[in-house]
Amino acid sequence: MCGIFGIAIGENLKLSPKELMQIINSIFKLSESRGKEASGLAIRFNEKIYVYKEPITSSRLVKTPKYKELFEKTLHDTGWDGLQLTAPLLILGHSRLQTNGQSEINTNNQPVVKDGAVGIHNGIIVNDHKLWTAFPNLKKMYDVDTEVFLSLLQMYRSQGKPLIEAVKLVFEQIEGSASVAIQFDDLNNLVLASNTGSLYMALSQNPKILVFASEKYILQQALGNQHLKDLFAESPITQVKAGQGYLIDLNLSQKHLFTLNDQSVDNTSSAPLKNKIKIYELYDTTAQPPPDMSQYLLHEDIKQSMLQNWEALYKDENVLRRCTRCLLPETMPFISFDAQGVCSYCRDYETRGNYLKGEKALTEFIAPYRSSTGEPDVLIGFSGGRDSAFGLDYIKNTLKLHPITFTYDWGMVNDLARRNQARVVGKLGIEHIVISADIRTKRANIRKNLKAWLKKPDLGMVPILMAGDKQFYYYFHKVRKQTGIKLFIFCGGYEGEEGTGLFKYGFCNVTTQGTKNALKRMTGISTKNKLKMMWYYFKQFIKNPAYINKSMFDTLFAYYSSYVLPDDYLYLFHYLEWDEKTVLNTITEKFNWERETDTIATWRTDDGTAAFYNYIYMTMAGFTEFDIFRSHQIREGKLTREEAYEIVKEENKPRFKSIEWYGQAIDFDMNKAIEVINSAPKRYKIP
Repeated sequence: MCGIFGIAIGENLKLSPKELMQIINSIFKLSESRGKEASGLAIRFNEKIYVYKEPITSSRLVKTPKYKELFEKTLHDTGWDGLQLTAPLLILGHSRLQTNGQSEINTNNQPVVKDGAVGIHNGIIVNDHKLWTAFPNLKKMYDVDTEVFLSLLQMYRSQGKPLIEAVKLVFEQIEGSASVAIQFDDLNNLVLASNTGSLYMALSQNPKILVFASEKYILQQALGNQHLKDLFAESPITQVKAGQGYLIDLNLSQKHLFTLNDQSVDNTSSAPLKNKIKIYELYDTTAQPPPDMSQYLLHEDIKQSMLQNWEALYKDENVLRRCTRCLLPETMPFISFDAQGVCSYCRDYETRGNYLKGEKALTEFIAPYRSSTGEPDVLIGFSGGRDSAFGLDYIKNTLKLHPITFTYDWGMVNDLARRNQARVVGKLGIEHIVISADIRTKRANIRKNLKAWLKKPDLGMVPILMAGDKQFYYYFHKVRKQTGIKLFIFCGGYEGEEGTGLFKYGFCNVTTQGTKNALKRMTGISTKNKLKMMWYYFKQFIKNPAYINKSMFDTLFAYYSSYVLPDDYLYLFHYLEWDEKTVLNTITEKFNWERETDTIATWRTDDGTAAFYNYIYMTMAGFTEFDIFRSHQIREGKLTREEAYEIVKEENKPRFKSIEWYGQAIDFDMNKAIEVINSAPKRYKIP
C-alpha cells in the first residue's frame, strides 16, 4: 500500500552526494503515488544510520533543510572522498499511506526504529494487537503495525535464531500483507522479503549497485535516471515473489534467496559487525498525546433524532406506499404502479431478457489473455469489499489466471477495507498496486462540497460528495498501460447492485427505464442523458455558488473519468450468478474477512461515505440503496418480500460509528450536518 524503495552501493561509485540526492529525489517522487501522508528515509554509511521522517509528502520532504543537510553536509563530509562515494552505503525510503497509527505522530511514520532494527514496510499486519498480547515481554512503544514485525524479529534473534529463520518465524506469526526492507545496527546485511510480491529489485555489476522498489514500473523509471541508466543497461529486474526473501550483504558480494514457508534449516549466516553502529533519529521522538476525537462524536440527542427518523419510516409498513411485489416506495424517481400495485421497475425486470452470459463464455473470453509463463495477465479492481475479495479468489484459484490487484485510494477507503485488502492479498500472495490521491486535499474537497450542499440540500447533488472516487477509472487505464496488462476485471456487475446507482440519476431528472439492461450501469448511460445530467448540475451551481470552489477540478475530472474514458472492462458478475451466501461463506472461511460492527450489512462497508449518504437518502427520500438491492433479490426469488423488508429495516438503521469516522476524516461536525438533513424537505409525509 505504501511506497518503499532503496539503493545500496557496494563499491566506490563516481557520484557526488548531490547527484545521489537527485537519484533519491526522483525515486521518492515516483513512490509518492502510493502514499502522500508521510515520508522518510534512513541513510547508512561510515558506521552510522541516520533516520529522518516527517508527516508530509515526499515532494515536500526533499525540500526541507534537514533532508538536504543529510546529503550536502553529513554525507559530503564523511562519505565522499572528493571524487566518489565511499562504500558500503545504504538508503531506505518510504512514502506512507496511513493505516495503523496517526501520521501526525511522527514516531508512527517510517522508517521505524526498534530494538536495533531499522525497517520499512508496505502492507498491513492485521493481527498486531493479538501479537502484542501473545508476546507480553515485547514492549509496545508506537501505534504503527510495523513495530510488532521488528520487535518479533529482534526477539527471535535474541533467542539465538539465525536471521533467516527469525524472518521466517515472523512471517508465520503475522496475518495480512508485508513487503519489508530491514537493516540492523549489528549486521552488515539487508533483508528484503514479501508475502505478496510487491517488491522488485535490480543489481548492476560494475560497480555493484542494488536498487529496489514496490512496483516494477517505479523501478523501471528509477533505473532510467541519467546517473543509473548506463549502469543498469544489462541488468534484469527481479521480483521478490510472494513467499520469498533475500539476505544481502552490504558489500553486494552475496545475495541469498530463501523461501518464507520452507521449514527446512537455512544455514546461510549473516554478517555480524564487531561493534554496533549508532542510530541517529533526526526527528521528534517524544511521546505525543493521542489526538482529541471527541469533537467528531455525535451528540446523544442527535443520535436519538436519527433513530426517530428511522423508526418513523418502519413503525408501519404503510407509511410509504410500496410495490406489492418488491419494496420500492412511491418516492422512487420515475416509479409507477399498475392496478395490482406492481411497480414499473418490476415490470421492466420481467421484459429485460437474458442477462447472464455464463461461465463458459467467461472462460472463452479470457483465453486469449492467459499467460503461459506465469507472468501477470489480468488486473483486478480491488476495493476490499465482499465481491472483490470473492472475485479475486475465484480469478486466481478457479480461472487460474495470474492477477495483480489495483486500488485507487481517494481518502474514503476506510480502515476496514484496507485491513480486508491486506488479508486477501497476503493469503493469496498477490501483488497489490495502490494509487493514493493527496488524501488531505481530497478530504478538504469533500468538506467544501458538503458545506455547499448543506446550504441547499438537494438529492440530485448528493453524488458530488463522492466525485473524488471516480478517478479510479482514469488511474486504472494508467496502471494498465504501465504494467502492459490488457485484461481488466471488475468483480462487480451483479444486476441488483448495478441498479442501486441509477436512482441517483433519477433525482437529476434522468431515467434509465426502458434501456437495455447491459447499459444500466454508471458508465453506460446515453449521451443524451449525460447532457441532461450536466445541465442539471450546471443549474444547481448557478443556484448555489458555494459549489464553485477548488473542488470543481475533481468534479470535472470525475465526469471525464466516468463518461468519456472507454468502458472496456470485464464485469465478473455479468458472467457468474451472484449468490450472497456463497460469497460471504467463501471470504469468511478463506480470509477471515472482517465485518463492520455498527451494521448487519456486509455491502458498502468498505466505503467511508456510504453510511452518511444513505442516511441522507433514507431521511429525505424514504429509501436507500439497500431497498433497491433487496428488491432485486425479491424479483430473482432469492428473498421473500417479508424477509427482504426485515433485512432492509436493519440495514437502513443509522450507523453512528461510521458517520463519526466520516466526520473525523473530513474534519466536519456531523451534528450540524444531521440537523440540516433532518430539517430538509422530504419526498414523503409521515402520517
